[in-house]
Amino acid sequence: MKMKKNNYIIIAGCSRFGANIASILSSKDYEVVIIDIDKSNFRKISRDYSGFKIEGNATDVEVLVEAGIKKADTLVCATNNDNTNIMISEIGKEIFNVENVVSRLYDTEKEIVYKDFDINIIYPTKLTINEFEKLLGKMKTQYIEDRKVI
Repeated sequence: MKMKKNNYIIIAGCSRFGANIASILSSKDYEVVIIDIDKSNFRKISRDYSGFKIEGNATDVEVLVEAGIKKADTLVCATNNDNTNIMISEIGKEIFNVENVVSRLYDTEKEIVYKDFDINIIYPTKLTINEFEKLLGKMKTQYIEDRKVI
């Protein structure tokens, strides 16, 4: 039986998103490991980051094992490639039974791939559109209020 350690998080991809998540979680005393295929991407991580960095391909099972996936309770797939994130998510969930898997997905048409998996998805495009609609609503409200003053 595998022993899972609470607050052990692996982040696959040191994109801006991955680096920021790693830095935030590290500052909150989570045990964090970030993996990236290009070590120059680690420059994005804050100087206060206290976790580990592994240069390697997170689709490689050996790299995930080196990162400690057998004890991870959370896996964040934060590469800039949807297909890579899908693959890492499925490896984490199906092979290693990681309890919490979060994956970034740009192309909403690919969400069907996640249908039978218990994987949480973050949609940057949908989040951006939602924020734009909020701003548009505020601008419209401000315009109406400004017109009433006249």
